[in-house]
Amino acid sequence: MLRKYLFALLFLLSLVLVTCTIQTPEIKSKVPTNEHPLTIWWNQGYFAGENQSIKKIVSDWQQKSGIPVKIEIISEDDIDKQTIAALKEGKPPDILFSMRTDSALSSRWTWEGKLADVSDLLLPLKDLYSPIALESVYMYNKKTKKFGYYAVPFQQNSVHLHYWRNLIDDAGFVDSDIPQEWDAFWDFWKQAQDALRAKGQNIYGLAISLSPEATNDTFYAFEQFLEAYDIRLLDRKGKLQLDDPEVRQGLISTLEWVTSFYKDGYIAPEAVKWRGSDNNIEFLNRNAIMVDNTTMSIPASQRKDEETYLDRMVTVEFPKEPDGEKITSLVAVKQLLVFAESEHQQAAKDFLSYLVQPETLKPYFKSAAGRWYPVMPVLWEDPFWNDPADPHVFVAAKQFRNNSTRLLDRVLNPAYSEVHAENVWGQTMKRIVVDGISPEAAADEAIEKIKDIFARWGAIAPKKRSQSYN
Repeated sequence: MLRKYLFALLFLLSLVLVTCTIQTPEIKSKVPTNEHPLTIWWNQGYFAGENQSIKKIVSDWQQKSGIPVKIEIISEDDIDKQTIAALKEGKPPDILFSMRTDSALSSRWTWEGKLADVSDLLLPLKDLYSPIALESVYMYNKKTKKFGYYAVPFQQNSVHLHYWRNLIDDAGFVDSDIPQEWDAFWDFWKQAQDALRAKGQNIYGLAISLSPEATNDTFYAFEQFLEAYDIRLLDRKGKLQLDDPEVRQGLISTLEWVTSFYKDGYIAPEAVKWRGSDNNIEFLNRNAIMVDNTTMSIPASQRKDEETYLDRMVTVEFPKEPDGEKITSLVAVKQLLVFAESEHQQAAKDFLSYLVQPETLKPYFKSAAGRWYPVMPVLWEDPFWNDPADPHVFVAAKQFRNNSTRLLDRVLNPAYSEVHAENVWGQTMKRIVVDGISPEAAADEAIEKIKDIFARWGAIAPKKRSQSYN
């Protein structure tokens, strides 16, 4: 009993210590006129509430600071293109938030010396962040030949699984019939498709993207499958292990496993041509029983339809890995960037110091309906993430909190961000299912592509603070 009370006391003390670090940030900068305001380019939200929330945060800070701010809400398809063009002209925004920069651009921009070091902003707040969030923005600048913090962690996402309960009911199954063992779990969706096809329904068991066009969905899902099979293409120092026969064979086996669903008719033929949201559409149109997705946008889109959200659609955790261990979830951390050529660098840092205060962020995350998960443990305690009555947010939150997690391999070597940008896995799977080459030949092609990418980037110093692997 004494130990129990002691544990509770220590937990409360830890919350007090964290709370003590949450302070109103000091404003150190001045922006003299409205002619050259602090400029923010912000990725358009999935929901109107997200856009309204960030505009309110900007308005509140503008009143408190007296600093003029111009925020532009830009579509996800356009914001990176506009930023690249602005960098070429030497006129980037002061602050950028884009959903996609973490996957390919921020590593390259850090490498090229185009991002401002934000260590002075981040280090006073470091106790608020999870270690994995800090690790995600600790990047290598080739110009200075040093690692540093070149972005501010904002939110995180992972691969999630959803299925239609009413469709497995129609197939003669119930939730408890879904196995937790790896092979049996994936075979279940094949059995459900077969049962529904026997009843005359033209439906597919899985909505898994194999397309070179759907970069994030295809790439993240395949990386998660490699993780499940314990295939590591990079070692902890960021060096390729592709010449290891076991790694090559693991890659071949994983390619063969994923593409077999397509070849056997359990994934729609169009999956090799899907773009970013097509897997969502396939699933929401009830053309597939189960889908994987890299955010919680699918259930979030149905939140206003209570019957669908609370009963018909289900978010389910990944099964155990093939070796029987609990799966390690791969996570990506979305980032807030300040550019080296930003006109108002100090004002940008002042605003970001205000933005990332937990009390400021709480309403923003709720406005996104659980699509993203916070990177600050203090925010994980909010009842929004801990309500068992929410069958989607609650399950996703458990995935982040209770599972072992690790970052995608670009954190170990920035060259891997180009492997993502070129969607090597989408290209490789298309070669198998469309061009008809063997998984062995496709794996060897992928290996050569990845080696070529790494050769173009050249050698980097080993990362000083290694990522935690399990």
